[in-house]
Amino acid sequence: MSPVIDIEAERQEILRQYRRLLRTAKPYLHGDDAKLIKKAFNTSLEAHKDMRRKSGEPYILHPLAVAQIAVEEIGLGTTSIVSALLHDVVEDTAWEISDVEREFGPKVARIIDGLTKISGVFDYGTSEQAENFRKMLLTLSEDVRVILIKLADRLHNMRTLDSMPRHKQLKIASETLYLYAPLAHRLGLYVIKSELEDLYLKYTDTEVYTDIKDRIKQSQIARNRFIKDFVQPIEEELKNQGFQFEIKGRPKSVYSILKKIKKQNIPFEEVYDLFAIRVILDVPPEQEKAACWQVYSVVTDFYQPNPDRLRDWVSTPKANGYESLHTTVMSRTGQWVEVQVRSRRMDDIAEKGYAAHWKYKTADPTHAESSLETWVNKVRESLETNNSSALEFMDEFRQNLFMKEVYVFTPKGKLIILPDKATALDFAFDIHTQIGMRCLGAKVNQKLEPLSYQLHNGDQVEILTSHKQRPTEEWLTYVTTSRARSKIKEFLRDDKRAKAEDGKFILEKRLELIGVAFTQENFNRVLAYFNVPTAQDFYYRLAVGQLDGREIREALFTEVIPTPRPPALQPKSFDHEVQKIRGVRPDMLVVGERTAQFNHSLARCCNPIPGDDVFGFETDQGLIIHRTSCPRAVDLMSNYGNRIVRAKWTEQSELAFLAGIRLKGSDRVGIVNDITRIISTSLKVNMRSITVDSNDGFFEGQIMVFVNDTDHLTKLIQRLIKVNGVLQVERFDS
Repeated sequence: MSPVIDIEAERQEILRQYRRLLRTAKPYLHGDDAKLIKKAFNTSLEAHKDMRRKSGEPYILHPLAVAQIAVEEIGLGTTSIVSALLHDVVEDTAWEISDVEREFGPKVARIIDGLTKISGVFDYGTSEQAENFRKMLLTLSEDVRVILIKLADRLHNMRTLDSMPRHKQLKIASETLYLYAPLAHRLGLYVIKSELEDLYLKYTDTEVYTDIKDRIKQSQIARNRFIKDFVQPIEEELKNQGFQFEIKGRPKSVYSILKKIKKQNIPFEEVYDLFAIRVILDVPPEQEKAACWQVYSVVTDFYQPNPDRLRDWVSTPKANGYESLHTTVMSRTGQWVEVQVRSRRMDDIAEKGYAAHWKYKTADPTHAESSLETWVNKVRESLETNNSSALEFMDEFRQNLFMKEVYVFTPKGKLIILPDKATALDFAFDIHTQIGMRCLGAKVNQKLEPLSYQLHNGDQVEILTSHKQRPTEEWLTYVTTSRARSKIKEFLRDDKRAKAEDGKFILEKRLELIGVAFTQENFNRVLAYFNVPTAQDFYYRLAVGQLDGREIREALFTEVIPTPRPPALQPKSFDHEVQKIRGVRPDMLVVGERTAQFNHSLARCCNPIPGDDVFGFETDQGLIIHRTSCPRAVDLMSNYGNRIVRAKWTEQSELAFLAGIRLKGSDRVGIVNDITRIISTSLKVNMRSITVDSNDGFFEGQIMVFVNDTDHLTKLIQRLIKVNGVLQVERFDS
């Protein structure tokens, strides 16, 4: 029985959300803005009137929430509110872009167009997501608000992911971590980035998420007391010096704590910087830099700083516009604490990213063009020159999103910011495409270096060029920036095309010489003989001498046609296969002893065993089973959603699966003997391999064992941890 819907209560809720939106937006509104927002709200209300979300609530609450996020959390204005309210009307209702343009003008129409998904057929192996993402980025060159509203849309979807089925949760969450979190990071929206990462964890690894969250909560009271004691002397001194300021303690996000635990391989208790203290100063722009250093001086008067942990983004802001002074100091209780010092303007930009930039920029026209806009221009450029497949493009784009930066200088002292691990060749292309194309090498700090030289902070680089130099395939392995990569690929493509023309001429001359007509049938015989798939490929290889034209003789055209190469493998209709084998609907695959008769294997990257949450990934070689927490899962689900098959294990115990266990502890005589005895006798587990290293009375070992399922593995781990001297036991992916 479906729940009874209280129409009046829903109407009240919709109005309440709408009024809240207007209240939040009020400071930003001018002229007829409120009327326009009302019109957009009514249009959306009418267009979505019969629609409900998966949770059962009226659909209009979603566009309202997206508009609320756009104003309150990103700081956008009227155009964005209107666009957010209307962002789904073209996709989900009878409205067309032309209707939006007629009613709300070209700006809003352009943003909505960028937000509307592409419909249509996608080739196997390209991803609908990648195509949509590329389209959204293309409108970025028109208007960055497209991406900001898309982020608000994604954030609200992630906040309400509870009502989605499990496989959808996994796909949406993975896609979020793969693309939207790095994008939020690059646009300077740190708060949104952290929330997206935490929500990803909440849905893909609920246990770990809840565990860390509970631990943060448990330590809250002690943490607040600690913060109060820590900031008290700083507060007093800053007041004495006449500063206007605010100090807040900010806990780290669950995801970043987990990342630290994994990266440094330490328990939760040892993550020292669980929180940061932030000092926010109210000072005019021209005094910001001096004031930040003054406060730094006050902090380090009371607490000893860690010299390796000073980060000065006040003098050189990050590429996304982030400005702040970070230092880590030793508190009186022996804990390291991160202290961030920044002005109110810097804090606004750190919290609201791009939108705040734009606000300060219009208020202060002398403010130099931010490096974030330079980034937007670079994205625009890479889009305009990029002919690679959507997936390839997406991969490159992601790489550039997450990059740290390297700061280098031209011979005249101009600062150039490039992604970390950029090379001399990247630098050359950044200055000018032609300099990149002709680049021979570089003089770095007056010393000759090759094209592949990896730049370091503070390098001064002079590029050496030659008119005879031309890009080669090998250059693609030297570059990291998408600009350099796309320019090199473009050159190689054009070069291949030109050489193919030469190859065609060579073939024509050869056929003329042996007196054979240049017909399609004869050409097909040539292709079949050389076993080359396409005409262009054949012409190119002929021109560069990889194929010998003298092999084309008269006999080739008189004998039986050579057998053509087999066509490329068509991806199997997977669902059909499963249906044939199991005779049931194919949407859930059960992995176990009865599936042995169709082609599946266990992924080596994560070694799934029965009891793990798993999914199947369809390939030409059959199905590969991965754990949902596999490091590659995010990538696969985001890019190849159409090849993902939900999967679970059957009850089974007679099969054995390989799993890895890592142990650490204090070394003593006979400890390895105790460990192996538990493994082989008490639980009758077979070992495939064991390696143990000991150093300074401490040992670390890795054992590969065959177990039946996760319960079996858990029991084994519980027994091993009880061995005298063993301090840590954990499962690891091979």
